[in-house]
Amino acid sequence: MTLSIRNQIPGTVVSITSGAAMATVRVGLAGGRHITAAITQEAVGELGLVEGSSVRALFKSTEVALATGPVTGISIRNQLPGTVAAVRVGGAMACVRVSVEGGELTAAITREAVDELGLTSGSAVVALIKSTEIALAAA
Repeated sequence: MTLSIRNQIPGTVVSITSGAAMATVRVGLAGGRHITAAITQEAVGELGLVEGSSVRALFKSTEVALATGPVTGISIRNQLPGTVAAVRVGGAMACVRVSVEGGELTAAITREAVDELGLTSGSAVVALIKSTEIALAAA
């Protein structure tokens, strides 16, 4: 199956914390970083997820925010440090490719944000992704 979701990062399930309807699944990425996905208990069962399962973390580029450093005092748990690999700017929006440990991701942000943050190839950034915006696919 081919998907329009650009961000598809492979990893391994490290832990699953179950709740009444939802679960948080912590996924280990190559290089030692982690990403957390909040998915339904039903999805955990349907995907057959257990510790050690191979998965792909999927998230749309429009769900990725960028910061120029680590952010504190925020509920977003997924903060992946990286380096801007490329910036493609359009009239209103920009596509920013970011190299992170374990892969590469894309952020769709406003042109104004690119300018204000001074983002260019080689810039250090932190990609921020809410756990509720991450889907998992069994590998």
